[in-house]
Amino acid sequence: MPEATESRASARITVIVNAGAGGKYDQPWTDALRQKFADAGMAADITLARDGKQMLATARTAIDAGARLVVAGGGDGTLNAVASVVVGTDCALGVLPLGTLNHFARDLGIPLPVEEAIAVIGRQHVGLVDVAEVNGKPFLNNAGLGMYPDIVRDREHQQKRLGRGKWLAFVSATASVLRRYPFLNVRMTLDGQEQIRRTPFLFIGNNEYSISGFTLGKRSGLQDGVLSVYCAQHVSRLGLVRLALRSLFGRLRQDRDFDAFLTHELVIETGRRRMPVSTDGEVNWMETPLHYRIRPRALRVVLPELEEGLSGQASGSLAASASSSTASSSTATSSSSTAAASSSTAASSVSASFSLSDPSGSGSGSAAPAAPAAPAASANSAEPSPPATPR
Repeated sequence: MPEATESRASARITVIVNAGAGGKYDQPWTDALRQKFADAGMAADITLARDGKQMLATARTAIDAGARLVVAGGGDGTLNAVASVVVGTDCALGVLPLGTLNHFARDLGIPLPVEEAIAVIGRQHVGLVDVAEVNGKPFLNNAGLGMYPDIVRDREHQQKRLGRGKWLAFVSATASVLRRYPFLNVRMTLDGQEQIRRTPFLFIGNNEYSISGFTLGKRSGLQDGVLSVYCAQHVSRLGLVRLALRSLFGRLRQDRDFDAFLTHELVIETGRRRMPVSTDGEVNWMETPLHYRIRPRALRVVLPELEEGLSGQASGSLAASASSSTASSSTATSSSSTAAASSSTAASSVSASFSLSDPSGSGSGSAAPAAPAAPAASANSAEPSPPATPR
C-alpha cells in the first residue's frame, strides 16, 4: 500500500471530545491525548465539548475554516453528532472510540485502544461509507421505534434524577417498559410496497445487520446502499421476555424472531402526529410520517487500510485520484435482494481515498451515485399481516 509522500509533522487537526458523558476529562488527560497525537505526527486542537451544541458548533467552525479532517472522540452518539456536520462535505471524519459500545468503530475495523485508533487517524487512509437519514436527521448505525426509545428516555431520567449508573438504570427502565407493554400499529411503505404490522419495536439499520447467535448488531459492510428493517414478531409480554433472554444468550434467529426487509427508502405511518425516535442512542420527538432514506457513500471516514477481514468499505491509498473514485463508484450497484452477497465485492469496485491536504480532491458524498431503485425484499420471505388501521 503506497504511503503519502508529504510530511504530516505540522498537520493541524480538530479533535472534539464529548466531555459531558462522564469520565475524567481534565487538563492532564487532555495534555496526554495531545501528546499521543503529536507522537503520530499531528498537532491536535482539542475541544472538550460540554454538550451537543458545542460539538456541532466546533465542527462547523473547523469545516468553514477549511479543515480536511475532524476527529470525534466519544461513543456512537458523539460520532453521530459530528458526522451530521461532516457528511456531504470534503472533510473526513476521524474516529476516536471513547464510548461504551462503539458499534460504528467496530464495524469499520477501527481498533478500540486510543493509541491504535490515533495511529489509524495518522495514516489518513480515507474511504466512503453510507449514511442513513430519518426526516433529514443522519444516523450512522440504527434508528428505533417503540420500546427502545421508551427505554432510553426512562434510563436517562433515572440517571439524571436518581443518580443511578447506566446499566442499573437500563435494567430498571427495561422492566418498567415491559410492565407497560407498549406496541405499535404501523404501515410501512418500502420502495413503494406496503406492509402492515403490529409490533413492540422496529429497528431500521444503516446497511444490513447480522442477527444470529452472538453477532447481534454486526455489519459486514457499510457500502451496500440499503436500509435494513427489522420488525419484532412477538407481541405478547411473555414473548418479549423470551426474546430478551434469547438476545442475552446469543440465540436470536432472524427468521424466527423478526420480519426483515431491505429497502432504499421507507415511510412509516403510525396514526400519531409525533413520536419518539432513537438515532444512534439519542431520542428525539419527530413529526410523522417518518421518512427514511439511504445516502450511498456520503461520508468520508478515516479507515484502517483495506485488509481481508474488512470487507465492504471503500478504501485505498492516499495517492488515489478523485477521478478514479467517480469512475469506480459508478460501477458499484446494489440491489436490495443481493446486498448481503455483494458486500465482499463493493470494496474492490468502489476503492477510493483522497489526500486530506489536497483541497482539489472531490471526495464529497454529494458526488456519489444514488442507489438504484428496486422493490423491497423481505430477508426472510415473511407473509404480510392482514390489513389493519394504524393508530
